[in-house]
Amino acid sequence: MKAPPDIIDRVRLIRTPGIGPITYRQLMLRYGTAEAAVAAVPELARRGGGKPPAIFARSAAEREVAAVEKFGARYLVLGQALYPRALAEMENAPPLLTAVGRTALLDRPLVAIVGARNASAAACRFARGLALELGREGVTVVSGLARGIDSAAHDGSLDSGTVAVIAGGVDVYYPPENEARQKDIAQHGLLIAEMPPGTEPRARHFPYRNRIIAG
Repeated sequence: MKAPPDIIDRVRLIRTPGIGPITYRQLMLRYGTAEAAVAAVPELARRGGGKPPAIFARSAAEREVAAVEKFGARYLVLGQALYPRALAEMENAPPLLTAVGRTALLDRPLVAIVGARNASAAACRFARGLALELGREGVTVVSGLARGIDSAAHDGSLDSGTVAVIAGGVDVYYPPENEARQKDIAQHGLLIAEMPPGTEPRARHFPYRNRIIAG
């Protein structure tokens, strides 16, 4: 799973402090390549009267790319063919996603099923059954691999094709009791993460995850 040639520079750009998805997109539109954008960031900061940010090191970007490849994952790059089309229309779409599994599931109709972590048994049965029926109709079910409704939705659609969007890195199992479920989805469905490998999910990561599910 060879990474795109410019992926190191893309990783360096989006991992640099102060550069989020919107700034990333503006820089790419202005400079054309991630390499040129990375080179321009210090001078842009000086012109703006600010202190130039510490550009994410090439060696650190190389380690991230190696970790993605070692895990059997690949990058989905904003603006390139495999990236989810509807998600790309969002102003703050993630410039890079890491994905493990069947990316072709993104080409089918997509429906998100999410809900309470402490849902009742009846609610979980309903979510599981709904996901099962959607899958039989050729719909890909997307959810967030949380306890409760999310897990039930994934279980119901695992055989037909399910996408799990997680808040941490693709190699981090959260919640811990979902490790087997997450591995099953990586093998039979599709696992997607915005955060780099090794990232433990924090409360601030979940709203970012939720926008990906919505997109």
